[in-house]
Amino acid sequence: MENVKNDICNIFIDDSYCNFSKCFDNDLNKIYDEILIITDDNVYNHQLELFTKTLNSKILYEYVIPSGEYSKSLDVYETLINYIIKINLSRKSLIIALGGGVVGDLAGFVASTYMRGIDFCIVPTTLLSQVDSSVGGKVGINIGNFKNIIGSFYQPKLTYININSLNTLCDDDFLSGMSEVIKYGIIYDYSFLEYLKVNSGKILNKEKESIYYIIKKCVEIKSKIVLEDEKESGLRKILNFGHTFAHGLENLLHISHGYAVSIGMSIAFKLAFYENLIEKNYYDYFLEVLSLYNLPISFYSDDKDIENKILQIIKSDKKNNFGKINFILPIKYGVVREFNNVSYEKIISLLREFKNA
Repeated sequence: MENVKNDICNIFIDDSYCNFSKCFDNDLNKIYDEILIITDDNVYNHQLELFTKTLNSKILYEYVIPSGEYSKSLDVYETLINYIIKINLSRKSLIIALGGGVVGDLAGFVASTYMRGIDFCIVPTTLLSQVDSSVGGKVGINIGNFKNIIGSFYQPKLTYININSLNTLCDDDFLSGMSEVIKYGIIYDYSFLEYLKVNSGKILNKEKESIYYIIKKCVEIKSKIVLEDEKESGLRKILNFGHTFAHGLENLLHISHGYAVSIGMSIAFKLAFYENLIEKNYYDYFLEVLSLYNLPISFYSDDKDIENKILQIIKSDKKNNFGKINFILPIKYGVVREFNNVSYEKIISLLREFKNA
């Protein structure tokens, strides 16, 4: 078990039997009076029993939410808060988020707001959550089509990543997570993107050594970025590469976050190419990497007004300011930069180009 730690992030990566309790210096019963595990119905069926056996906690509660993005809603949040009041968690209690990004975002937001904040830990069970959403302290819920519009920065006590949890992941969910993995090679470390291309066979076969390496690499990159810019006022913005387009695609087309990010990155690359920020060989290389992992580069919709609907969500993105849409675009190998001079007309044109392509 390896610890990736700095002044903000405290992340354990494990490839053996579940050792969550060993991440703490003392017995959990001496630190917390009660523990609540929040999970979803998918994880409940596959991993909850094994995980709870390792805790050896005197007072342990479980709360299961429906899987899917809907659970990041005010309704589910309120129901969960009422349950926590009923079981009388205190400021000396612990919330554990066992699941993917939805569980982590919701449980973290609950922990950040209950009694003005109690401790929580994240145990991410999907590739996407292990390499991205579980690291950095962003928690929140959605309102309608607006993703994470209510939230806060609230760091978990620790994040425990056990790569064996990926054994229950379906192929689509694994590939969806690979889009976020690829993102790190584009925004920060081009040599990592080359590694993903050369070793695609090993990664797709889920060879343990390769999976451990890519998770550790992503966690190291993101933790460094978060340490430098925890509240997303500068460097951390590069983590949003592909996400400006992706959030509208995800919400309106009901596709997975990772697939939406893959399409969003493709559109951002094409925009960068049109703006002469990158050469075509880099764009082609990027598309080749996506194809190796069977990730989508375009989207289908029979809605004639889908482009304008996506644009409306983009215009409401929480990262915008002064009435301008902020995009993260590649400018050279492994380097991206923020731009806010893209016209609405150009956005609509790009979306039309990638629709039903």
